[in-house]
Order: sequence, then C-alpha cells, then structure tokens
Amino acid sequence: MPNETIIRRYEGNPIVTAAAVPGANTIFNSAVVRYQGAYVGVFRVDCHELMMNLHFGRSPDGIRWQIEPNRIDFRCADPEIATHGRGYDPRVTPIEDRYYITWCNDYHGPTIGVAVTSDFRTFEQLENAFPPYNRNGVLFPRRINGKFAMLHRPSDRGHTPFGDIFYCESPDMIHWGRQRWVMGTRPGWQSLKVGAGPVPIEIDDGWLMIYHGVRLSCSGYIYCAGAAILDRDEPWKVKYRSRKYILGPQEPYERVGDVPNVTFPNAAVLDEKTGRLAIYYGCADTCIGLAYAQLDELIAFVKKNSYE
Repeated sequence: MPNETIIRRYEGNPIVTAAAVPGANTIFNSAVVRYQGAYVGVFRVDCHELMMNLHFGRSPDGIRWQIEPNRIDFRCADPEIATHGRGYDPRVTPIEDRYYITWCNDYHGPTIGVAVTSDFRTFEQLENAFPPYNRNGVLFPRRINGKFAMLHRPSDRGHTPFGDIFYCESPDMIHWGRQRWVMGTRPGWQSLKVGAGPVPIEIDDGWLMIYHGVRLSCSGYIYCAGAAILDRDEPWKVKYRSRKYILGPQEPYERVGDVPNVTFPNAAVLDEKTGRLAIYYGCADTCIGLAYAQLDELIAFVKKNSYE
C-alpha cells in the first residue's frame, strides 16, 4: 500500500500562515484538540525578533483559525520557573477533566514546560518536567498503571544531531522517574534522530505513536513522519514500527521555508464515528499543514511495513 494512499493532504494547505498573527514571522509546530463541539489550539508563533512564543487559538472546524495576537499569560506561583522565555513545539493532552500543555521551555537551556487548564482561559504553569536538556515532551491521554506518563527526548543546547525516545512516569505531574528507553534511530529517513509527535492514540493493539524521524543529507536535515505501535501497559516496548515514512516533504510549502524539507507532526484528532484522523504538522518551520488518514489503514500500514 503506497504512502500516498495512507496520508491525504488537505487541498487548502497550508491552513495557518504568519498572516494569522500581526508581527509573526512564522507559525508552525502547533497543537490542536477538540473542545466543546469545536477546536482549540496552542500555537508556536515566532515573532519578528525571532523569539518563540505560545499563543491560543480557536476554530469552528479545525481549519479556519482565529489566533490571539498576544502570547499566553501563564499563571505561576513560583517565580523561579514563571517564564516561558522559549515557547515552542507545544502539545495539548486531555487527561480526566483537564487539559495539559507541554512545550519546549527554557530553564538554563531547553527543557519540558508543563501547564494545565480546565477552560482555556486560565493557564497554570507547573514545574518543569526535566532538567535541561530535553525536547518533545508528549503526555499519554490517561494514567498508565495509576501514573501520569510521558514520552520525551534528551537533547542538548543546539539543533540536536542525535536523539532517542524515552518513557517516564509521575505520580503527581511534578516528580518524574522510571525512565525507560523506547526506541532510537534506524537507517534511512530516521537515521539521525527520532522524537514523539502527537498525543498517542489508544487502539486495540496498544498505543499508536506518530513520530518524526530525521536524516542528514548533503543539503541539511530532512524531517519525515512515521508511526509505531507501543504496548498498552508497558509503552516503552515497541510492537510495530514502520520502515517507510507516512508523510515527507513533497509540496512547495513543505520544502521551502525558514528550515526547508520539514514535515513535523504535532497533533492528531480522531473522528470516532468515521475513523478519520486529522494530522496537524509544521511545514518547513514556516506554516501549518493538515493531512488525513483512516485509522484502520494507518494501523495496517504500520504492521505490514514493520521492522519488528
């Protein structure tokens, strides 16, 4: 089954550009969830100073977006961490009756910031999850064995030329431990580094994890998206992992931009009735694209093309 039949790009791509926020240089790598019959999102907005900020947005259909012109004002009782000097690559995860935002924050280097909201009006910043350096913190949408669970990627200060995916747990969203290695690189499109993407989706076989893989070419990094299936009770155990990417840079808006040749998946919203998965992804670190897949087709593709 060829990749192009698994992922179908929205014909109106890109759905969000810098024009959505006055003073924006780029808007990309952002998170979307369904909320109260519509959609909300936390968006990475890089301004003309090329500073990274998180902005809130709303949409009636997940396609047409109104994004707030000012960045999110996180409330925090502890001045030691009350900052989002960096605010990029967010994810939004519904857990029980609240929504948790994770993003790449700055605390003497990149780390994973955590905040929580119940209404998308007030956002409370919690403790950073890890010491520097870390990126791509992605929470599971429910507790696993009674604990909050997160995927993450230890990193460095720069444009990391390495990276494996790890799993960890927390009893209280503050203290994180039980670190477990999930997976590392493989030859081809994911030979330099890998990182978790959208919030994992629970399926009959365990957890569907869409992730990004990076390879180094003579002209720079190339970011593609792949998928894996993790064990339900021990998510650090990979049951299936696609040898082929499911989404890679092909269109002009994916190939040309501030960072060329990037398709970076950040969010996936499932329509339970139709089984259609809407995947939101950053394009060339410049704008946001939307693509669709049928969940059953994607699962079958991963199993058919798996390393494991």
